[in-house]
Amino acid sequence: MRLGYHTGYWSAGPPPGAAEAVRAADELGLDSVWTAEAYGSDALTPLAWWGASTRRVRLGTAIAQLSARTPTAAAMAALTLDHLSGGRFVLGLGASGPQVVEGWYGQPYPRPLARTREYVDVVRQVLAREAPVTYDGAFYRLPLPADQGAGLGKALRSTVHPLRADLPIHLAAEGPKNVAMSAEIADGWLPLFYSPRMDATYRELLADGFAKRSPRLRPPEEFEVVATVPVVLAPSVEEAADAVRPFIALYAGGMGAKGANFHRDVLDRLGYREACDEIQAHYLAGDRERAAAAVPTELVTDVALVGTEDDVRAQLPAWRATAVTTVLAQTDPRALPRIAALWGDPGHDGDAGGRRDAAPA
Repeated sequence: MRLGYHTGYWSAGPPPGAAEAVRAADELGLDSVWTAEAYGSDALTPLAWWGASTRRVRLGTAIAQLSARTPTAAAMAALTLDHLSGGRFVLGLGASGPQVVEGWYGQPYPRPLARTREYVDVVRQVLAREAPVTYDGAFYRLPLPADQGAGLGKALRSTVHPLRADLPIHLAAEGPKNVAMSAEIADGWLPLFYSPRMDATYRELLADGFAKRSPRLRPPEEFEVVATVPVVLAPSVEEAADAVRPFIALYAGGMGAKGANFHRDVLDRLGYREACDEIQAHYLAGDRERAAAAVPTELVTDVALVGTEDDVRAQLPAWRATAVTTVLAQTDPRALPRIAALWGDPGHDGDAGGRRDAAPA
């Protein structure tokens, strides 16, 4: 199980210490660095800017939102960054939620699974560069039909030859069908709120997707599960958990609409429905402190690595036994050297002869 670093979302400006942390991740031998976007900073620009100071660490988006750019634009960015980084880019994609998609991008949200499937199809077609790109889907039509535009659209092929036609595409997924689809059509899965207690369930969902996987894609043995996990080192588990509670409260209570919060659904399936009811009630009432206080310590320890170095060292074996191939640490950048030391070799999965770009799920 490898170690990566997630820079997280920006708030009013760039996260303090992020640029230094990205360089440290490269120097410490971490596997990868990942960026995010919501409705402020984008995921691609910081990755290119900060990533320019690195030499070996992989560079990924976790996630680039589907609605932020067309599939051909996403493919252009991917092949561009892959060339500039010398083949280190990973395109992480996600559908986001209806509040952002309809409120920020002004696009309809229905049928995100079908839309994701079409999006990935178009991206792969651009990267393969076998012919001019054409697509006749429910969501994407290339070229645009004559009756929907000027009638001058032409099927085009990328002028740039991709460095890797099989550039890896990872999908963020939380619902059971989405997880299975990731294993069917993508090269990796980007889960949030992964818990070792749910590992058997997740392995079954991945197996369902692998059963439908095209032989043209990487084999299932090379599929990656790259989980974003809060990692907090503190004098005690409780003190570390206090640092994670606001993050969980935000996702359980403040993300999405009431009754349409996919992040909360993951925690419900983990067995915390009643706790999430309380968290959400406080959050929607505007009391974020009470919402955070309502997050049980057990929930934190289910989805995060927290406590002293000895505590985290004791928690790691349960994670190493899961399908997770890389943990993306969401952490204080200053803690990265200590966390990397706990991992041993943070850029290696621990298997004899293991490859950095191919770890079994």
